[in-house]
Amino acid sequence: MPPAVIVDHDPAWPVRAQRLLDEVGAVFAPLAGSDRFAYEHIGSTAVPGLAAKPFLDLQVRMPSLPGLAELADVLAPTPFVVARGARPDSPGVHRDTPRPGDPTDAALYEKRLFSAPTEAAILHVRRTDSPFAGYVVDFRDWLRHHADQARRYEQIKRALAELHAGGPDYDDYTRAKSAFLDEVQPRVRDWARNRAQ
Repeated sequence: MPPAVIVDHDPAWPVRAQRLLDEVGAVFAPLAGSDRFAYEHIGSTAVPGLAAKPFLDLQVRMPSLPGLAELADVLAPTPFVVARGARPDSPGVHRDTPRPGDPTDAALYEKRLFSAPTEAAILHVRRTDSPFAGYVVDFRDWLRHHADQARRYEQIKRALAELHAGGPDYDDYTRAKSAFLDEVQPRVRDWARNRAQ
């Protein structure tokens, strides 16, 4: 993946994301329990008006995770291939890091990660009960409903992208955003709980 470069929001992103999710949904349809899979456009490209790295983040939530090789075979007709990360300990490749206060059972955070270089897209396959999977959707929706915080997040991301532009490891940019995520997490959680009531 190239260095973090932030670009203005592209209204075509959600359309491209839905097309790719439809492709993934078509090949996942024969899998056991596929009627309970959730297909979601997540990340900054899913927030209208928010500048972002021009890579679509897509998520599929399923009750249990098939093996990586099995999923790779199922995804073979699509542009998605197994993602390896920048280095062996790259965050979010084989498992997610629990958010502060969330359960720490390692099994909940196991994931499968794929990328589609020709489509500039990343596919995160997570368990339905993954707290992290739920959080990324809550965070996306919170930003959609809080334009002031979306603008602030954009400013932070632009500054971090510039700071890490010459760095050899794009994971540094990803880790550097965690301060903002940690700061707003209580507000995101409260908002999500109130919305669910």
